[in-house]
Amino acid sequence: MDYNQEQKQDRKTLLWAALAVLLLLNLVLVYFIYHEKQENLAKDEIITAKTEEVLSIKTKLDSISTELDIKIAEIQKLGGSVDSLVALKAQLEKDKKELKNANTYSAANYNQKIKNYESVLSEKDGEIARLKQELGIATTKNEELNQKVTGLETEKQVLADSVTTYSAQNKELAEKVTLASALHAENVNVNAVSAKGKEREGGKYKAKRIDKLRVNFKLAENAVAKQNEKEIYLRVLDPDGAVLSDMATGSGSFIFNGRELIYSSKQTVSFTNTGQSVDIFYGRGGIPMKDGKYAIELYSEGFKIGQGDFTVK
Repeated sequence: MDYNQEQKQDRKTLLWAALAVLLLLNLVLVYFIYHEKQENLAKDEIITAKTEEVLSIKTKLDSISTELDIKIAEIQKLGGSVDSLVALKAQLEKDKKELKNANTYSAANYNQKIKNYESVLSEKDGEIARLKQELGIATTKNEELNQKVTGLETEKQVLADSVTTYSAQNKELAEKVTLASALHAENVNVNAVSAKGKEREGGKYKAKRIDKLRVNFKLAENAVAKQNEKEIYLRVLDPDGAVLSDMATGSGSFIFNGRELIYSSKQTVSFTNTGQSVDIFYGRGGIPMKDGKYAIELYSEGFKIGQGDFTVK
């Protein structure tokens, strides 16, 4: 074999060797790439699993937080203490924030916390049931008390109505008794007495012959009327309706039906319930009397007990 052929053979051998080395390098590179890819896939699966785990824990914590809010509101409504639940809610919110910290995250730790939270919620369900039962008992007692109070108020109202009715009846009876006890003046006569003391009867008199008037009547018997001192008021009204009065000779005023009336004269009489005769005098005091018909009115103890008239001509 000549020199040139040997050189060609060597070059061919080197080329095949280089190709073999290159192929080997490619195989090694492919192996590392594949291995790295498998490692990345494994890491991705781990990350995905942890992410799902964290999301699951966060969902459970959010659910527990909502349950805590409901329990707090319900227990407050029932009048129970919520201090421990408020503190637990604050701890829960802290745990939710720390969930984002990969350095302190521990699935086992959080699962244990979730169990503890759920245990507390279960205990609070029992407390709520107890409070509802106590409130139900209290409500029943309150309703019974309200019914008793309502019954007492009804009885009180019935009693008040009865008292009002009896009071009205008593008042009516008292008014009837008072009315029945009123005196009654019978046979009212008016005589004229001259300045010389001469007395005229008949009911018609000349003005110049009247110095004073003598009003005579009988007090009718009345078993209801008290036998005591009776103040009897005489009113003499002229033809125009004016009351003849002279304060200097004994006239004055009294109350009748809530208003003040002027009287001409008055007389205190001891009522004996014997049909006794009574005289009341009125002196005109030199005041001339006009012609016309005069009216006589008699009052005692708030009642008008009699009337009469006479004529001046």
